[in-house]
Amino acid sequence: MTGSKYVRAAAAAAILAAAMAVSGCETNETLGRSQLILFDESTLEQGALSAWQEQLKTAKISRDPVLNARIQKVGGRIVTAAGMGGRQWEYVLFDDPQPNAFVIPGNKVGVNTGLFKVVKNDDQLAAVLGHETGHVIARHAAERASQQAAAGVALDVATHATSGKVQQVVANYGGLGAQVGILLPYSRKHESEADRIGVDLMVKAGYHASEAVVLWENMMAQNSGAPPEFLSTHPSDKTRINDLKAYIAARGYK
Repeated sequence: MTGSKYVRAAAAAAILAAAMAVSGCETNETLGRSQLILFDESTLEQGALSAWQEQLKTAKISRDPVLNARIQKVGGRIVTAAGMGGRQWEYVLFDDPQPNAFVIPGNKVGVNTGLFKVVKNDDQLAAVLGHETGHVIARHAAERASQQAAAGVALDVATHATSGKVQQVVANYGGLGAQVGILLPYSRKHESEADRIGVDLMVKAGYHASEAVVLWENMMAQNSGAPPEFLSTHPSDKTRINDLKAYIAARGYK
């Protein structure tokens, strides 16, 4: 192992050790695994609400009655299937050509009009909204924020524990190592988990699981010039399609 590789490995090890040292690990029964949770939901919601309100002020919102009605109807069925129908959910349709949707703490869901270039029916819309609801069930926002905080603390420890040229290398490459080696893979794991939860929810809500695969086939036809999967926060469309096919078959869904 070369000197630079050794330093990067040492930095990564320091990041992991610090994350474990400050961890507040909790078990998520839906995921069947423990999570690093350092922030409660109310703390995240306060910051997210400010960003959401700013988004509503600056972004163009679509009042398309048909699309808004579809989002409300499908979203309502999904959250009811998730046992979250008693919570307040806000769905906003943004006039944006990018095929995207997102959820932020506080059950705020944004859907771009461009999503309907790839969403051809309500079953496929259910796959999208099921996925976003899956992120909430999985507490991915809290876990992601906790991972980033732990990685930041660990990098600071690694940088100050070295000196001279070694310190400079850690400062230059430690952040990249954390991003590519830890944070991005965890983000891809989150996306895959949300996909699986979303499929379970859409089936429970009365939609066809196979349409989740069709959705991502539509998305793959739209995508071009995507970064390599190891440098992306999301699995590649092909990986996603294969994983969904395997999960749907294993669960016996149609």
